[in-house]
This record gives sequence, C-alpha cells and structure tokens, in this order.
Amino acid sequence: MNIKPIKTERDYSESIKRIEELWGSKKDTIEGDEFELLIILVEAYEMKHYPIAPPDPIDAIKFRMEQMGITKTDMAKYLGSQSRVSEVLNRKRKLTLKMVKSIHKGLKISADILLA
Repeated sequence: MNIKPIKTERDYSESIKRIEELWGSKKDTIEGDEFELLIILVEAYEMKHYPIAPPDPIDAIKFRMEQMGITKTDMAKYLGSQSRVSEVLNRKRKLTLKMVKSIHKGLKISADILLA
C-alpha cells in the first residue's frame, strides 16, 4: 500500500483506477483499508477541485413537491395564497423569511438552500 496525497489530475486518475481495482475488497484487510483511504483522498480532492453548488431554492422546492406529491394548491399553506405560490414558483416574487421557515418546517428543505 503506497498512498500519497492527490495533488494533480494524474494522481486523481490513478487513484480512481486503483479504487476500481479494489472495489469489493473485504473490510479490515490491507486492500479494504487502502480502498477506504483512497475514497477519503478522492472525496477531498473532488470537493476542492469540483465543488457542487447548492441547488436553486425554487428548483429545490419543485423537486420536493414532486417527491412528496404536493400540488401548487397544497403549497398555499406554506406560501400564503394561490397567487403567491404562482409568483414564487415563477420567480416573480422572492421567498420571505416567514415562507422559508414554513417550507423548511413543512417540506424539510434545508434553510441554507432556501436562503441561497
């Protein structure tokens, strides 16, 4: 096991290739330990070089509505009225703090996402 920090794209590619070779290794073996360490290093490299932006608040709401089978009519209890639901979902009105709190509580969407 020769593990080193991932500093370049070449190091990254080699680490990915090695992870693929080690895929399915048993836990608490030399190969299993190497696999776990490489995963940690690759994740750290990816977070630094390929960050994923948080989702758009309105897209997150629409996605959660779809997941939960919630209609625009149902959303009125979180946003105040049918017209306000349309305005918010069509990006004509911004979310207020009161709306964010209500959506966070009712739909379990992170407030960080809603406030972005």
